[in-house]
Parts: sequence; structure tokens; C-alpha cells
Amino acid sequence: MAVGHYENFPVASLLSPPALRPAIVAIYHFARTADDIADEGDAAQAARAAELGAYRADLVAAAQGGPASRRWPQVFAPLAAAIHDFGLPTAALHDLLDAFVQDTANPLHADRASLLAYCRRSANPVGRLLLHLYRIADAEALRQSDAVCSALQLVNFWQDLSRDLPRGRCYVPEADRVAHGISPEVLYGGVDTPATRALVRELCGWTRELMHAGAPLAARIPGRAGWELRLVAQGGLRVLDKIERMDGATLARRPALGAADLPVLLWRALAMRRGAA
Repeated sequence: MAVGHYENFPVASLLSPPALRPAIVAIYHFARTADDIADEGDAAQAARAAELGAYRADLVAAAQGGPASRRWPQVFAPLAAAIHDFGLPTAALHDLLDAFVQDTANPLHADRASLLAYCRRSANPVGRLLLHLYRIADAEALRQSDAVCSALQLVNFWQDLSRDLPRGRCYVPEADRVAHGISPEVLYGGVDTPATRALVRELCGWTRELMHAGAPLAARIPGRAGWELRLVAQGGLRVLDKIERMDGATLARRPALGAADLPVLLWRALAMRRGAA
């Protein structure tokens, strides 16, 4: 359930419809490779942005049926086939690249609206691409998908504060930091305090509301794909539960799901199938 190394998104698993797995895997490798270009290694920001520009040129070539650069054949040959076979909306793929380019500059977010605008490019396109494969395209389903994907992205941010802050990445909105009276030195330095814990608890509450707003979409998706969405949503909610039990101390340590969480996830996914939130 990961695009890149850290974002929680569904990929081709045993629950994915077999006919769709090649396309889902192609989307996964496209996003993961771009994520690695943006995040991994020691290259300067300008070099990362230039590499992503070359990557985008290969996306354009794949979408138009032309030859790619041969730099990433394991990405663009399968992706070109998926675009051709399923008519994948390439605008969503370009949105993902826009988010990865933004990542190379590590910008701060002024408020929650700015952060959600980032999620619109970094997370929501994945859900929309999957809905396209499932042939679900009505406005309500797209809105719910966006809510789930943004919530999953936010869960990842609050879960990974102890990893991201030392790397110079901060997704906490500045308005929330200021509202809790936390100095930049404390937050960006990853200092665990009562104020930072209160901040994380509040952000997690906002994220939980967003997840619940989108969760009814699981009832719309049939078969194994619906089960996967339910498990992914419950996985995100379970991480929020763990953060709550830690009293929001994710600047100090990272909560993670383990084998012991699987029965809980399965039970909650079954409850969602029966109509429970």
C-alpha cells in the first residue's frame, strides 16, 4: 500500500482485479520512480527539477505513442500500454509530477488550504486514476476519493514527523504552528513538547474527519477492489488511533502498523461493508 517509500496508497495486491493489475503496477512505478528522483540521493534542487523535466518529457512521449528516452524503460513501456489500453487521463499523471517538482524545493505551507492544494496534486490523482480503471466517474465518487486520498497523505505526514523534520521537510501548516504558540526552532528542530503534541492531536482530528467524509466510497466499489479500499482507509484510521494513544508524540517516535493490527483492520473493514462508518 505505498506509492514511493512512505505514502499510503493502494497498489496492485491480491485484492486488485487481475485485469487491472498491470495498469495499477504501471501507475505505481511511475509515481515511485518520480518520488525517488525528487527525494533520494544528494543531488541539488535544480538537478532534481531538471531530471523531473526529462521524466515529464518521457510521459508526454508515452501518451502520444512516441519513443521515450530509454532512460526509464521499466516505467514508460508499461505506462504507455496502460494509457493506450485504458485511456488513462494523463492530466492526473502530470499533477503527480507537479507535486514531486514542488517537493524538490521543500516549501512551507501557509495554511490548511495550501496543504490540501498540495494533496490535490500529490495524492488525489492516484485515487482518480484508480476510479478511472474501475469506470467510476461521477462527481460524488470523485469528491469522496479526493477526501480519502488527501486524508491518507495527511496521516502519513503526521505519522512521519520524526523522519521528515530532520530531512528539512515540514508539512505542518504555518497557521496551525502559530496558533499553538510553537516557534520555528522548536517545530523544525523536531522538539517534542506539550504544545507540539496538542498540535499533532488537532491535525489528526481534522484528518480523521476528512477520512470519514470519503469512506462511504468503499460501498460503491465492487468486489476485491472495494475490500482493498476499506482496508486502506481503516489502515489510515488505525495509524491515527496509534497517534492518539501516543498523545500526539510523533515528533519523538513514529507509530507503525504491525501484524497484530490485521485482525482489527479486517473486522473494521467488514463493519464498513455492512454500512458502518
